[in-house]
Parts: sequence; C-alpha cells; structure tokens
Amino acid sequence: MAEGVARLGALAASPVVAALADAFERAGFELAIVGGPVRDALLGRATNDLDFTTDARPDDILRIVEPLATATWDIGRAFGTIGAKVRGDSPRPLPGSPRRSWEPLGVGAQVEITTYRADSYDGVTRKPTVEFGDTLEQDLARRDFTVNAMALRVPGPSLVDPTGGVEDLVATTLRTPSDPSVSFGDDPLRMLRAARFASQLGFSVDPATEQAMEELRETLSIVSPERVQGELVKLLRTDAPDRGIRFLVDTGLMQLVLPEVPALRLEIDEHHHHKDVYEHSLTVLRQAIDLEHERHPGADADVVLRLAALLHDIGKPATRKLEPGGGVSFHHHDLKGARMARKRLQALRFDSDTISSVSRLVELHLRFFGYSEGSWTDSAVRRYVRDAGDELERLHILTRADVTTRNKRKAARLKSAYDDIEHRIDELAAAEELGAMRPELDGNRIQEILGIGPGREVGEAYRFLLDIRLDEGMIGADAAEQRLRDWWAARADG
Repeated sequence: MAEGVARLGALAASPVVAALADAFERAGFELAIVGGPVRDALLGRATNDLDFTTDARPDDILRIVEPLATATWDIGRAFGTIGAKVRGDSPRPLPGSPRRSWEPLGVGAQVEITTYRADSYDGVTRKPTVEFGDTLEQDLARRDFTVNAMALRVPGPSLVDPTGGVEDLVATTLRTPSDPSVSFGDDPLRMLRAARFASQLGFSVDPATEQAMEELRETLSIVSPERVQGELVKLLRTDAPDRGIRFLVDTGLMQLVLPEVPALRLEIDEHHHHKDVYEHSLTVLRQAIDLEHERHPGADADVVLRLAALLHDIGKPATRKLEPGGGVSFHHHDLKGARMARKRLQALRFDSDTISSVSRLVELHLRFFGYSEGSWTDSAVRRYVRDAGDELERLHILTRADVTTRNKRKAARLKSAYDDIEHRIDELAAAEELGAMRPELDGNRIQEILGIGPGREVGEAYRFLLDIRLDEGMIGADAAEQRLRDWWAARADG
C-alpha cells in the first residue's frame, strides 16, 4: 500500500491535476479526485479518465475550467457535472514506479467535475432527485462501494476515506458504505455493479452485501432496460466476465437480466462434455476472450462476440429431447437460440446491429462441425463465407472456442479442421475476391440482358447467378450472360 500512496502523490502532482487544483483553490473552492481513479492508483491500475468533486456549483465549475480547457461540455449540468478536456504540460515519468503501466494523466486529459451530491430517490422509478451537498464526506457516503468512496483532496494532497475503502482494497472485498439494504434500495442497479467490479477487480462480495442482493433482487425489475443493458455491457468488457456472471446467477439476479443463462444449468450437453451446458457456456466465453486477445491484441473488447459466446446454446432447454437408449438431443437449438437471443436483446434495448450480429452468430455456430466430419467442396466453403458475411472473423473465434472437450485427440482434430477451413477461405479469397461474393452481372446488367425493369424477377435472376458463383466460382461475364439467358428461356417455357 506504500507504493499506492506514492502513486497517489504522483497523480496529484500531474500537470492537469495541479492546474485544476490551483484554479479551484484560487477561486475559493474545494476540489478532490474521487472514486475509480483513486482506487486504481492505489491498486496500480491504469487510469484513463479523471473524476473530480467540488463544493462549487456547475456555473462556477464552468467559469473556473474554461480558461484551462480546449473543450467543455455541460450535458450533465442538471446532475451537477461539467466535462472538459484540460490542457497540461507533458506528464513526468513516475520515478521508481514498480509498474510501468501506471502513469498519471497529462496533456489533454478528459475530466468530469461534479458538485457534491446528496441524492434522494423517489422510491418508485429509483431515478435520483438531484440535491447538491455541502461536504465531501456527505458526497462519499452516497456512493456504491467503499472502494469507490475514497477521495484525494488537492492541492495537498490528502486521502479522505470515511468508510474504510483502503481496508477493503487490502481485503479485496466489495462492501457498501451504508447498510446494503439501504444502498441497494436507493439504486438497485448497484447490485449489477457489484458483479462488474467483482470481475474487473477480482474481488469478492462481502457476505452481508451479497445477502442483501439476494433479498432485494426483485427491485431490479424497476430499473430501465437501457440502464441494465449498459451495466451488462460494462461487465462483458472486463477481462473475466464469467466471474460476475456466475455471481449474478448464484444470487438470482441473472434471472431478471438474462434468464436464459441460469436456465442452462438444468441441461446436459449432447456431446457428453465433462461440464453441463451452463459450465460449457462459461468456458466458451473464457476461451473466446483468450482467442480475441490472441488474434487481435490491443483491440477493444468485442461485446458482440462475448454475447454470442454466452448465449450460443440458450436454445437447448427448449429443444431438449430424451432419446431411446438414454441419449439426449437438442435438434435445431441453433435456430431456436438465435430467435431467443434476438428477443432478449431487443427487450434490453440493444441496437439493431448488435442484435443482428449476435443472433446470426448463434444461428451459425454449429455450421462448421459438418466440415470436421467430411471434406467440403469449394462451393460449401463459399457458402459458409457468404452466410457469415461480416461476422466471419467472429464466427471463426466462436467456433474454435466452442470446443471444450477433454479428449485431446478430438480437440486436435477439430483444431486441425478449422485451421484447414481458414486456409481454404484465404486461398479462395485471394483467387476470387471471396469477400465481395457477388454475381458477375449486377442488377442493371440483368435488366438490360433480359429487357425487364426493376422488380421481383431481377432479384430471382440475381440469386440464380449468385448460386452459380458460389458453386462454380468465377465463370466470366460472357458465360454468366449465356447462363442467364438460358435460365430465363427455361423459366418462360415452364
């Protein structure tokens, strides 16, 4: 923790923080870094943004910040928040830091500065009624967890920790600053945040806090779908979301968010894996994340891929069938699961692109296993690429991650098969511009050749030519035109 204190000192001395601290002090107001940045500095985690709190009101904040900023925004003014991009000199390296990944923010840092708050809630929608507070301690008492209820007064600096956040950091424990039933009663979304921070920080949840979550879980139903979706996305963006997902399932909260996930615990996997479908799905999620990092190092977390990995088998409970001889089948669970995923994501107010991508991946996640059982023709490979469309790379990752067998020989065979299909896709793409996947004649040319105008027949002709492209590859424009004329003549004769 001594190293963490040193990092706090370096954070307070960083150019942006020093400039803001001086400006607020000269204006006669208090200023403190609060919440996540303080927690992360103590833990040695990277800090990307800075959150401040102050006794200044929004108009005063804006007046003080504008001379230091290259941009300001006041979209959160009604809640007491002013955002700004603050100038500063180049940050100094952190001398003797044990973790080079951690540095205080410097030039052009994005900051948010919020007036001390003392929120009250209406008890029905759980939307806060904004009431400004008078003291830093009062502001900290209303926050979600003790590890987020610490502040660093600047200039000075001095650490303010009225609820034991440092002790909980050392104990790697999540605990509410006030009675958990009161805290979660004020804002039920905090229960989902507990799962997110458990995954993000690798912390456990205090038993009294967890018990309150179990008792109050039904209150989550009054939180808007948009807020629930936002917290779910933040959980999925962490490096180990399965930890938080498991926690939500165990406390019963997942039943109110993604009820299809806890339903998987009742099923047995048809491949006779050593895990049930629920455990299998969490393993697939972990393996998809590992492959995501391996294939795209440094890229942002792929929420679409992670949703698809978590939901890929949700169609199994609805399609479960006991077969003669003690077997279990889940015929067409891919199609059923795709429909279920679409419906659930729509209810959570996900955007249409995310809904389409996730449901498509769920629908296609079994397609590859036919390849591993026998050689595909070039036509079959082209159709696989055509059907995957823009989701091909995600489908590669999901399908590879879906192999969780302990049978090393089987796992090696499946890996070799997928290596082979990716190689064949690359070869075909190089030879045929596979990614375009269009007929050799476009809609305008089809109309010219057949002497027809826009309409249903153009679409049918286009699909006819596309099937030829998929089955035979490039045959040339002249041959495509002749095949089109023959098809049109046969169609007329029929």
